[in-house]
Amino acid sequence: MINVQRSDIRLKADPAKVILRMLDFGNPARTAPVITQVAQLEPAEVQDQLQLLEQLFAHRHYDLRDRWQQHFELLRQREGGSWPPFSRQQQQLIGAYFTHEYSVQAAALFNPSIVPHPDQSGLQPGELRFVMSLRATGEGHISSIAFRSGIVDAGGHVRLLPADARLWAGKKEAAGAEGAAYDVRFPPALDLSSRILFPQSPTESNGMEDLRLLRFEDQGSMTYLGTYTAYDGRSIRPQLLETDDFLHFRIRPLRGLAASDKGMAIFPEKIGQRYAMIGRQGGRSLSIMYADTLYEWNSYQTLQQPQRSWELLQMGNCGSPVRTPQGWLLLTHAVGPMRRYVLAATLLDLDDPQRVIASTPLPLLMPNEEEREGYVPNVLYSCGMLLHGEKLVIPYAMSDSSVSFATVTLSELLASLH
Repeated sequence: MINVQRSDIRLKADPAKVILRMLDFGNPARTAPVITQVAQLEPAEVQDQLQLLEQLFAHRHYDLRDRWQQHFELLRQREGGSWPPFSRQQQQLIGAYFTHEYSVQAAALFNPSIVPHPDQSGLQPGELRFVMSLRATGEGHISSIAFRSGIVDAGGHVRLLPADARLWAGKKEAAGAEGAAYDVRFPPALDLSSRILFPQSPTESNGMEDLRLLRFEDQGSMTYLGTYTAYDGRSIRPQLLETDDFLHFRIRPLRGLAASDKGMAIFPEKIGQRYAMIGRQGGRSLSIMYADTLYEWNSYQTLQQPQRSWELLQMGNCGSPVRTPQGWLLLTHAVGPMRRYVLAATLLDLDDPQRVIASTPLPLLMPNEEEREGYVPNVLYSCGMLLHGEKLVIPYAMSDSSVSFATVTLSELLASLH
C-alpha cells in the first residue's frame, strides 16, 4: 500500500460568509408601497434608519452603501415610469429594502483545486505559498468560487492562512456581446480570502461548479487558467476562467463539439504547439482532446475506460495533470458500487499523452469512516493537486462537507503504477 499522509485540517462551510444580493419580487405591486412610504419620510427618519442598518450590517460587508445604491438604480430601471426626485439617502434606503444577505457556504464547501501563489515573497527555505479554490454552495444549491491561501513546507505539511470575515463579489465588466463572457475585478487591497466569484451571467445563474485551476506556461509567459461547469438550472456548459493576478478575472465560454460535458482539465503547457485537455464526453470514460485555441474544442478520443470493480460506473479527472520526469501524472476519481468515489492516478506519455503508460492497480485514497459521512456520502473528490519538491499535495473534499489535504511521495506513487 502507498503511504498516504492525511492532514488533520478540516475546512468546513461557514454560514457567516455572506454577500449582498438584490431582493427582486418581480412585481411592481410589491415595490410601489415601499417607495411611496420612503418618499413620505422626513430626512431625519431616513438618516436614523440608515444609521441603524449600518450598525447591524456594515461590519459584515465591504460595499454596503454602494450595493444599496446599485439596487435602487436597478429597481428604477426595471420599474420605469416617473419617480419623484429622491435624495441620495432616500435612494439608499429604498435600495436597502430590496437587498438581502446570501450565505454562499450555507449548504457546503468542497471540491478544491490548488496552484502556486503568484506572490512567493517572505517565505522560509523550502516553503511554497499556494492559492486554493473551493466550490461554495448556498441556498437553492447555487455554487460560487471561493479562495483561500496557505503555505506548504519542504516536508509537505500544510497550513492555511487566516481568512477575512467579509466577502466581496467584485465589479463586473461586460466583455463583448455574448452574455457568457465578462470580466470581474477586485481592488488590490482586498485579501484573497475575501474575493468570491458569484454567478454573473444567465448561463451560470444556478452555479459555477468545480473549478479546475492550473498555472499555464507558454514560451516564458505564465498565467492561471481554470475550467468550470456553468449551470443555469436546466443545462450545463463548460466555461474558462483566466487571470494573471487573482484580481482581474476573465470569464469566457468554451465552444465546439467536444466542449459538451463536465470535468474538463487543461494541460499546464502546450503539447506539440497545441493546447491539450482531459475530458469525459459521454460521462463514463476519460478522453483527451487537442485544439489550436483555448476557446474551441471540436474533436476528442477515448483515453482510459473503466475496467476495475471500484471504477466500473465511471471515471474522471481530478484536475490538470502534473509533469514528472516519467510522464504526465493525472489524478483521477473513480466510482464503483454504492456510488463510492475513490481517488486514483494514471501516468501518460510526456510527448504523446494520449498513450497511457500505467495506472494505480488499487485506489490511492478511499473514504474512511469519518470521510464517508456528509452532504453526499461516500465521496472523495478533488479538482487539482500540487507537486512541491518530492511531495504531491492533494486537497480533497470529504463527502461534500469539508476539505482536507493528503500528501504522498512522488517516487513512491510512481513506483506503484502498473
